[in-house]
Amino acid sequence: VGSEMCIRDRERIDQILQHPAYREALSKIEDLEKTRIFCGHDFTHFLDVARIAYIMNLEEGTKIPKEQIYAAALLHDIGRHEQYLYGIPHHEASAKIAGKILSECGFLEEEKANILEAILEHRAELGNQSDLSAVLYRADKMSRPCYRCKAKPECHWSDTKKNNTIQY
Repeated sequence: VGSEMCIRDRERIDQILQHPAYREALSKIEDLEKTRIFCGHDFTHFLDVARIAYIMNLEEGTKIPKEQIYAAALLHDIGRHEQYLYGIPHHEASAKIAGKILSECGFLEEEKANILEAILEHRAELGNQSDLSAVLYRADKMSRPCYRCKAKPECHWSDTKKNNTIQY
């Protein structure tokens, strides 16, 4: 099979996309971010993170299973609405929502643990991150098109953190 996803793995990713909790959370985020001037947390962002992370995985030879990369990327910000509504840190809310979705979409406990760890760690660059955590962290940051953002002057990211060129 190599780095390609088998049919079963693609089906699990499709199940995430069709899962009622995923669709509901995505809809809530979309509604709450309608007037947001900064980077959004929509499906396009999730897919950008997945694709960038997968490219990094291939280039760096980390051999992280593709379905784990896509699952982590598609779910890493899914709890963002709970941060807006209740002040719950979105990585914690995302992990909680993701745990249920992953279980119901047929992910094994070891896979689920790896994905949830990456989601919980995607906000901080930690020295002890797993490969998936490190790749997700970097892909999340690199996915932002700061080079063409109208809100760039108001953004809280430091100039050294902003993506001023396309890397992936």
